[in-house]
Amino acid sequence: MSDLTDSPGLTDIDFFREPSAVDDPYSYFAAIRALGPIWREPHHGVLMVTGYDEAWAIYQDVETFSSCTSVSGPFPGFPVPLEGRDDVSDLIEQHRDKLPMSDQIICFDPPKHTAHRALLMRLLTPKRLKENEDFMWRLADGQIDQFAERGSVEFLSEYAGPFTFLVIADLLGVPEEDRPTFLEDMQGTKRKRAMVGSAKENLEHNPLEFLYAWFGRYVEDRRREPRQDVLTSMSTATFPDGTMPEVADVVRVAVNLFAAGQETTVRLLGSSLQMLAERPEIQDRLRADPERVPEFLEEMLRYESPVKGDFRLARRSTTVGGVDIPAGTTVMLLNGAANRDAARFENPDQFVLERQNARQHMAFGRGVHSCPGGPLARAEARVSVERLLDRLGDIRISEEHHGPAQARRYRYVPTFVLRGLTELHLDFSPSA
Repeated sequence: MSDLTDSPGLTDIDFFREPSAVDDPYSYFAAIRALGPIWREPHHGVLMVTGYDEAWAIYQDVETFSSCTSVSGPFPGFPVPLEGRDDVSDLIEQHRDKLPMSDQIICFDPPKHTAHRALLMRLLTPKRLKENEDFMWRLADGQIDQFAERGSVEFLSEYAGPFTFLVIADLLGVPEEDRPTFLEDMQGTKRKRAMVGSAKENLEHNPLEFLYAWFGRYVEDRRREPRQDVLTSMSTATFPDGTMPEVADVVRVAVNLFAAGQETTVRLLGSSLQMLAERPEIQDRLRADPERVPEFLEEMLRYESPVKGDFRLARRSTTVGGVDIPAGTTVMLLNGAANRDAARFENPDQFVLERQNARQHMAFGRGVHSCPGGPLARAEARVSVERLLDRLGDIRISEEHHGPAQARRYRYVPTFVLRGLTELHLDFSPSA
């Protein structure tokens, strides 16, 4: 493992603060991969994992690597020093509640994570997901109706955002009469949510807090007066051992699904339509054979992962891929880089619709923390792409907003965690 603190070029930039790494993280990933699959960046001492096999090994090893800093990584830092010890497990347990977003399932470790994930999966039953998908088809048409005759759309605000919001609101049973106010509250926190994973964000603030009040009221109401609805099923779900969760436990699980699921799916939809608009030949192939939409989406997830990476904190000193990792070290598993590891994917920087192993991507993580909402995101994207291709013809990038083909202007969410456009203007002709 090299530590090139005085080398010129991309390896010198601060990945967590440099705007160029937001616009184009892949050049940075390629530069640090050339130094080895695990490399210590010089600004914050984070071990950056670009190797597919190395990332896989760390994702699977929950005994050695804690998820307590999954969201925050090196910011704002651990409450107490972690250096000089071979095992910091006791310090993690003593101080984890002081870490940002420590009440969210993505920051839990087993066995607590195991119980809460099981609670979440009781909300994502096959029956409920099927009912939700039926709703998606109707919703997709309703959203497209609002701009289909116009010939242009700002895709993220006029389709992707409202669509994903309403899909998850339906899945969780948010009453229709509450949805306009709920959406208004969500829009009011949109900027703060987008900044999670930014070194500029005050990470002691929980950007999901406003959702707690909404779901807290729902859970308490349904426990007092059960009904034949989704919220009642959610509110009365039990842990695997049969015990009833605290209201706060149910709320946190619902909030995580609501916020995380919406954010990442919006990014997936944005990158998918960007690709389709830039590559009209792919549009034509998918219109001719809609059965290929799922394979398009798997390659899209590999090529442009909505999540650049996840963090882990080494509980004890260990070795991965021949690299020594001291206890207390912050590790960043760069999903977006692992998905372009040439040792796993041939011609990794090319979008290849027929790629046979695209589904091996790490866009949804791996191991016990793999995204439980993956099937939901895939369904949302499949329904959306099929309906958009069916109803809109000749989808193309708006040159007025994004410039000509050889000089595109795109802006990306200013975060080191998420990867996605802030807006996507499209032109099209209504299909016959």
